[in-house]
Amino acid sequence: MPSSSPSKVSRFSVSDDSMETMSKKYKEIISTLPKLDPPHPTYEITQYNGFWFHSSTLEATLTLSETFKAQPSDIYLCSSPKTGTTWLKALAFSIMTRDRFLDDDSTNPLLHKVPHECVPTLEVDFYSNPIALDTELPVLATHLPYACLPPTILQSNCKIIYICREPKDTFVSWWHYGKKQQETFGIESGTILEQEFKWFHDGKSMYGPYWDHVLEYFKQSVDRPEKVFFLTYEDLKSDTMCYVKKLAEFMGKPFSKEEVNQGVVEKIVVRCNIKSLSNLEVNKSGFFDLKQWKINNSSFFRKGEVGDWKNLLTEDMAKSIDQITQEKFHSVGLKFPSEKNIKD
Repeated sequence: MPSSSPSKVSRFSVSDDSMETMSKKYKEIISTLPKLDPPHPTYEITQYNGFWFHSSTLEATLTLSETFKAQPSDIYLCSSPKTGTTWLKALAFSIMTRDRFLDDDSTNPLLHKVPHECVPTLEVDFYSNPIALDTELPVLATHLPYACLPPTILQSNCKIIYICREPKDTFVSWWHYGKKQQETFGIESGTILEQEFKWFHDGKSMYGPYWDHVLEYFKQSVDRPEKVFFLTYEDLKSDTMCYVKKLAEFMGKPFSKEEVNQGVVEKIVVRCNIKSLSNLEVNKSGFFDLKQWKINNSSFFRKGEVGDWKNLLTEDMAKSIDQITQEKFHSVGLKFPSEKNIKD
């Protein structure tokens, strides 16, 4: 029997006057911070607290640090961009709402909305649609580094799920995504591959340095495994069924034996795989409206393959990324699964 929908939760409360005052204050602060040089052709990128942000996203991040009220029952899906965020959102949403939508799939929001509308992203939706953060579902997402999360997320002892991806594939996915955005926005003189690669390599990509972003969450998962669940895109792809069960357990919504026998896990895996999602009409022709710009939903779906970096990067590029990865991750024992073990 379907359960009733939970009520919406207010996660921030601030007057328009206070918002205007904070916005002015943070714009002034951001204007004094280091900027990417040479400038990015699509957006202004600013350095703060050791990481690089879209300037408007940074303003939202700083405002959230003052105004956001996390709930103890909240679950945050954290990631650097282009590491499996869209897939993780779809899976987490399906796990948490399966008692409402799985039996009658025609009503499933994933059929009519891009996953980013089903699970809002803190610093993105706050800037464009703050009401979305008062979602009834206790699942939200963010690309923020661990050190930049709103203090109440850490103070309220919320659960965090972090997904990361092999760095070379992460860069290649970001590169293709960026090119699609430049085409959408009509930017003719976009970034060349070598420049975008240099920014990523030097730790100046969006929310970068990428390796530091991963390490912060990995260390937290080691120290607080009951509160921080760390997984790689490659692991999730190699055994999706297993990890969907692990995610459900961690999120406090484990599958019953009856659900497993009825194939509920398989239904979720099939519903959320990249082929299923990318073939939906809303994800082929729809737009994700962020007020200041619109993003083609199709840009969130590409190949989803492991090892696709081989089709873009030179041998020298690959070696330079591998060297940084070895230097950063070896000492903490963080490794990415062999491509040979990944199922298509």
